[in-house]
Amino acid sequence: MSYDIIVVGSGPGGYVTAIRASQLGLKTAIVERESLGGICLNWGCIPTKALLKSANVYEYLQHAADYGIKIKESSADFDAMIKRSRNVADGMSKGIQFLMKKNKIDVVKGVGVIKPGKTVEVTDEKGEKNTLTAAKGVIIATGARSRELPNLPQDGKKIIGYRQAMTLESQPKKLVVVGSGAIGVEFAYFYNAIGTEVTIVEYMPNIVPVEDDDVSKQLEKSFKKAGINVLTNASVESVDTSGKGCVVSIKTSKGEEKIECDVVLSAAGVTTNIENIGLEELGIVVDKGRILVNEYYQTNHPGYYAIGDVVPGPALAHVASAEGIICVEKIAGHQPEPLDYGNIPGCTYCSPEVASVGMTEKAAKEAGYEVKVGKFPFSASGKASAAGANDGFVKLIFDAKYGELLGGHMIGANVTEMVAELVAVRKLETTGEELIRTVHPHPTMSEAIMEAAAAAYGEVIHL
Repeated sequence: MSYDIIVVGSGPGGYVTAIRASQLGLKTAIVERESLGGICLNWGCIPTKALLKSANVYEYLQHAADYGIKIKESSADFDAMIKRSRNVADGMSKGIQFLMKKNKIDVVKGVGVIKPGKTVEVTDEKGEKNTLTAAKGVIIATGARSRELPNLPQDGKKIIGYRQAMTLESQPKKLVVVGSGAIGVEFAYFYNAIGTEVTIVEYMPNIVPVEDDDVSKQLEKSFKKAGINVLTNASVESVDTSGKGCVVSIKTSKGEEKIECDVVLSAAGVTTNIENIGLEELGIVVDKGRILVNEYYQTNHPGYYAIGDVVPGPALAHVASAEGIICVEKIAGHQPEPLDYGNIPGCTYCSPEVASVGMTEKAAKEAGYEVKVGKFPFSASGKASAAGANDGFVKLIFDAKYGELLGGHMIGANVTEMVAELVAVRKLETTGEELIRTVHPHPTMSEAIMEAAAAAYGEVIHL
């Protein structure tokens, strides 16, 4: 079977790449061993957001009286929440099937292994092998999975990863979450919101450690207010699973602490799916678990490319999609602009939400910039007050000399929907003063962006 492009993996990197290739007139096949849409659509981005929405609705009901609504009683139906999440994921995966047919992309089910001569050997569930050949290139987009820590071997029942966290048979009464990146804090929020007693254990001094320090401190404050036990500068030394539940031994600055729980969620990042896919046979260079590529995602072996979580850079769905489009456009003879990794938005969908792009204040100063910093709290926002969502703020960091927006950091309701404005501002090289003069609609949460810019230049009106 001969094609122009073969994509191995159908996550948001793989399927977007395949569609763009087809749009460019390239005959395309995509190889997938499980479900179309990959981890993101089936076990990550989409089903977790469905769970978080359920938790959000339940929280509204719990605080209905604050909005002048009387509700006699409500309860969280854990099984129904899980079922809804799975239905949303299944619907999205079927949507990708439709897109594959619409774009005349062949879907080849099975485990793909890259071979010499721009070929991919696919073994289906019956063990039968099929060889596909690509005239222009093979694109590796096999993604990543939950990383297992040596002292936290996942058994899928008492010590689990994110896949099990969204399909547990019953709601745990007590949960310990190890790691406070996006996966950790999102699940911590979900389970806490529906009544589980949650403890977060973070090795670094702050939760969500990649974020600006002010954002991290605000989220920790909000989480503690919600009843989540947050332990920073702490590490899990061992977990005893010999009894009915788990006994977690945690090393803290105050000494060792033991916490009993039903389940431990290991949320300490991801590891790439690059084993046994043929890299060694072809001599494709790998460093620290990532495939090395150039700015157009070509490996050291001509005709073989890699995108998404398997290459260096942020392991984010939208990054994988952007990389795939650039990669295949270059293969098709276009001259796409290389991806600016300094202007990638990051979003965390706990409550309050977290969104950011560019440098933190600390990073900007360490890079030698003289900065102007503006901060506007949602407590001063009319829309936030009307919505009952006062927690959080917008913080902007500008280069004092030229007015360039170096970084933007937000925590609050719906800020993941607001961050794209800052990405566009940075892409278009808009200055702080131009942002101040950009009229924002009132009343909206997005006004806080304009107000934060004004605060940086001593012109803030509503604070």
